[in-house]
Formats: sequence, C-alpha cells, structure tokens
Amino acid sequence: MIEVRNLSKSYGDVTAVEDVSFRAERGEILGFLGPNGAGKTTTMRVLTCYLPPSSGTASVDGFDVIEESMEVRRRIGYLPELPPLYLDMTVSSYLNFVAKIKGVPSSQLKSRLDETMEKTGVAHQRNNVIGHLSKGYRQRVGLAQALVHNPSVLILDEPTVGLDPRQIIEIRETIKGLRGEHTIILCTHILPEVSMTCDKIVIINEGRIVGEGTPESLMSQLKEGEVLRAQIIGPSDEIRELLKGIDGVLDVVGEDETAAASDGGEQAYIVTVAPGHDIRDLVAKSVVDSGHGLRELRGLEMTLEDIFLQLTTQGAEG
Repeated sequence: MIEVRNLSKSYGDVTAVEDVSFRAERGEILGFLGPNGAGKTTTMRVLTCYLPPSSGTASVDGFDVIEESMEVRRRIGYLPELPPLYLDMTVSSYLNFVAKIKGVPSSQLKSRLDETMEKTGVAHQRNNVIGHLSKGYRQRVGLAQALVHNPSVLILDEPTVGLDPRQIIEIRETIKGLRGEHTIILCTHILPEVSMTCDKIVIINEGRIVGEGTPESLMSQLKEGEVLRAQIIGPSDEIRELLKGIDGVLDVVGEDETAAASDGGEQAYIVTVAPGHDIRDLVAKSVVDSGHGLRELRGLEMTLEDIFLQLTTQGAEG
C-alpha cells in the first residue's frame, strides 16, 4: 500500500532524511516513531506530495508521489500537527466545504458527512462553531477532514499533541477503530501511543531508520538483560557517575530519588545497556571495589521505551 525506497531529502547543506526505506501494508497501523527533529514530518510531507524528495522514491497504492502526485493525493487523508481548521465555520459547513474540495460526488455528500462525523465522534457537534470547541473536539474535526473523502491511506502527524489524558484515550480509540478500513501512518514521539495503537513500528533518528518491526520482534532483536536494576547503598551522585563510566552503559536513572539516597542511603537504579554488552559482573565488581553496598542486581524485561532509547542513542553516537 505504501512503499518508501531509499528516500532522502535535503535543505541546502542540511540532510533531514537520508536513505529511508519502509513499507506499510493494506489495513495496517504503522507507527513512525522518533525524537523531535528526527525527520518524521519531512518524510510525511514527501508522502503527501507537499515536498519533493531529493532522491529515492515513494509510492501510495502503486502511484509514484512525483510522477502521479494527483492520484496519490486522491488516496491520502492528512492530519498535520496543526489541524487546518476554519474556526468561524460550523463543523458541518467546514466538512461539507472540505468534501467538495476533495471531489466527493454530490450524490454521496450527505452520507459521507454523516458517516465521517459519526466515526470521529463529532456528529452531536455538527452545528457548533469550530472556534467554540475544546481542543480535543477540534482534533476530532481535523481527523474528520482527513477522512471525509474515504481515502485508502491516513497520515496522522502527532494527532494527540497537547491533549489531556482523557482526550488522548478518545482519539486513540477512534484511530484504532479505523484499522483494517484504512492504511494508517501514525507519526509521533509519544511511546504509549505506538505501543497501544500500532501493528508495526518504524523508528527514525537523525534522518535514518534505526529500527523496524513489531514491538515483540524489536525486543527479540536485542539481547536479554540489557536493562538492569541495581539496588546500591551510597550517595546517588557518586553511584550514577560510577555506573555511567562503565563501558556499554547508555543511561542510568534513579528509580525513586529520595533524600536518603542523596545522603548515602539505599537506592535502585535502572541501567540501560548497549546491545551485545553483558556488564553484570563488571557492575558488581565496580560497586564493591568502590566501597558501596550492592543489595540487588538483575535484568529487567525490555519495554518499548528501552528499545527506543537504545536505538536512538546508538544512532546519535554513530
């Protein structure tokens, strides 16, 4: 359904995306994940024919984004980070306006508007002015404008940014309800959105793909024991510096910062380790040799956050 091959995009001497390749299958929700500035939005703008690539190719439903851009646009619904809303229009008049622009036939106009508003949960707001709606409902109207012409592909760029927890859950459930009917690319840096919504993950960092697969397959690609929990007695600042100085350690976070830990009491630390490094013996020796007390050292099951940190840290260092 969506295929990106060796895609690159540069702005003068600055390369925003370099040699990116991935696929999204029909009916799949693909999470396009990366830190801010990683190249997510640039990639989405190329896919939506807003920007031309510097090199490489991208196609939607078999149509090339350069050679057949009008066919691609007909098949895509796009929700940018800032929804393109006219705040002085009512929900129904705005969606009617968008549907006509997108070529929805007059004979299908009413049914498409009714179905779209129902799917996105704004039917009861149809006669309200958009500028009077909450941010969560405005986001729903933005999703409705992307969906109103029944595209085969939806590209959603940070659809839950700035929303409160309840609104995030509502938008997430709405997106999940579209699975199977549309191929969806969910572009975000919010990890829970990906783990709770997506069938497949593509992780980008500094313009390059650094990981791809399901959360389960990504975890299986990395060895067990790469996240450690160490319970250590000693001043927290000294312990963190000691652990960070061990070869292969990517990050050290205190599990629960307390005054006791700062004063030399007992504290648990979560240690993220680079793939291929088994540092348990080295951690134990370093802690004991430094005169600190080691109360516990064990591996933890990896989470999506651990995977994200490892892959994006490796990319940044490489």
